[in-house]
Amino acid sequence: MAQKDTGIPHAWLMTEVDVSNLVALRHRLKDAFLLSEGVPLALSSFVLKGIVNALKEFPLLNASWTPEGIAVNKHMHVSIAIGSGDSVIAPVIRHVDRKSIAGLAIELYELVNRARNGEIQLSDIQGGHFTFNNTGAYGSMLSYPLIQPPQAAVLTFEKIVKKPVVVQEMIAIRSMANICLSFDHRILDGRICGRFLQRVKHDLEKYNQDTAIY
Repeated sequence: MAQKDTGIPHAWLMTEVDVSNLVALRHRLKDAFLLSEGVPLALSSFVLKGIVNALKEFPLLNASWTPEGIAVNKHMHVSIAIGSGDSVIAPVIRHVDRKSIAGLAIELYELVNRARNGEIQLSDIQGGHFTFNNTGAYGSMLSYPLIQPPQAAVLTFEKIVKKPVVVQEMIAIRSMANICLSFDHRILDGRICGRFLQRVKHDLEKYNQDTAIY
């Protein structure tokens, strides 16, 4: 990651997302999920599913920078930034596109436990093609994440804050959060990354009480 300041032309975008329906859906399902699966229904699993759907539409964000140029990765492996003690590591969930929201929640829980117990191996942190970090879990509202070479981009999900917003010409109190994207300008530009963020925003805002997690 030290290459960020020496070799990567770094760019950054941010957009605000209304996650009120997502928060309500998770609240409705979390107790039953914990009872049936034995693990928490992490908010990150819903966000990660939205990222996966956007990566399918914009595969260039799943690319890597190589000495020969841009290589678009065939598989979808996402690095998950996890705080462990005084450090942050980013083990990889492989083939995220094959997993449901429930499956992602279970794997996220297992990764976090392994990271905090010092059980992550070198092989666990290799081969990621995109990075996700739930910085909101630490109270962050806006961040400028560092890209992990040779990845093309990293996305952070920030703290959810209740605030007044305009909804259909009326003021309503909604649960809002920022999503921030840093990207390698050798691979990506603001146009495609703006569209990628809008797709993530769309998916996070379309959750409702009928959304299936399995």
